[in-house]
Amino acid sequence: MSSASSMVDWALAGRTARRLMSPGPQTTREDAADVVRELHEAAATAVAHVQALTGLSPVPGGPVPEVVVVDRPGWVDANTAGMAALLDPLVDALAEKQGSRPGALAMAVGSRVTGVQAGGLLAFLSSRVLGQYEVFGSGGRLLLVAPNIVATEQKLGVDPTDFRLWVCLHEVTHQLQFTAFPWLKDHLEAEIAQFVEATDLDADVLRERLQDVLRSLADAVRGGEGQSEGLMALIQDPAQRAVLDRVTAVMSLVEGHAEYVMDGVGPDVVPSVRTLRKRFAQRRKGRGPFDRVLRRLLGLEQKMKQYAQGRVFVGGVIDLVGMEGFNRVWDGPANLPRIEELTAPALWVERVLGRPAIPA
Repeated sequence: MSSASSMVDWALAGRTARRLMSPGPQTTREDAADVVRELHEAAATAVAHVQALTGLSPVPGGPVPEVVVVDRPGWVDANTAGMAALLDPLVDALAEKQGSRPGALAMAVGSRVTGVQAGGLLAFLSSRVLGQYEVFGSGGRLLLVAPNIVATEQKLGVDPTDFRLWVCLHEVTHQLQFTAFPWLKDHLEAEIAQFVEATDLDADVLRERLQDVLRSLADAVRGGEGQSEGLMALIQDPAQRAVLDRVTAVMSLVEGHAEYVMDGVGPDVVPSVRTLRKRFAQRRKGRGPFDRVLRRLLGLEQKMKQYAQGRVFVGGVIDLVGMEGFNRVWDGPANLPRIEELTAPALWVERVLGRPAIPA
């Protein structure tokens, strides 16, 4: 899993995460099998509801996404593989651009340090993530983390069947975004390539900064409130920050779209949807370790706000021009929202649709 040039020893990260992760909720073999079955059924059911609400469909003849129900170790394995597939080529490209590469000993020692740090972070996140659509790495798989879904529905005191479908609506929306519009993945990869092109750090400095970021994240998990720029510490060049703004806008879009769908299906599909949203929103308001990690990871509270503003953008555009008008956002990179349009949907309508934003 870890190449000789890797900045992070991903195999060590995976072993560390498995050793540190907390166990999931206790359950019998029969109950666990029922959860897996119901999650597969909920994911299949969600597809038709998402398509009906959004008007989107996968590209005809395209690959059929795989739905995988995993436990916490399975989620860690998938993410170490995915991050290695994404980050290792970036390190290679950076080393080639700089025309230098650290010595074998320095690389081995540094990669083990970052491997342990990354493993600690993965161990913590492994108990929080409910599901995800894999864009990079193996790609095309929808992961549902069964123990985390069960633990969350128990903590919130909500109907398990409704909650499982509600979670699947969110993840299936991501699946549909990338299977209906394959250019979206290509666009993100191109933006990452531009990010590397704008980087003028050598690999040694980048590794040191990465270690500082991971160390800061570990402090955040333990409750520390020290100041840190997080990932922004890796970003010094204005061109890189411009790329980050564009990527933030895209991720705000896809997350906001999924949030809109979760609530937009209504009580006919998920009878307790209003209760689910209310209790889940209260859970998100918590200022616990996960929130500290995210804020520290992103470096700026403003970035968190922009991420949350995706839901406002999607709902605002649909209120102005309807779902058909909103779906013009998927026509190509030029139609993606700009960072300043997340809080001003009317600006997007005027720029992309070329007409004044009048409520539909």
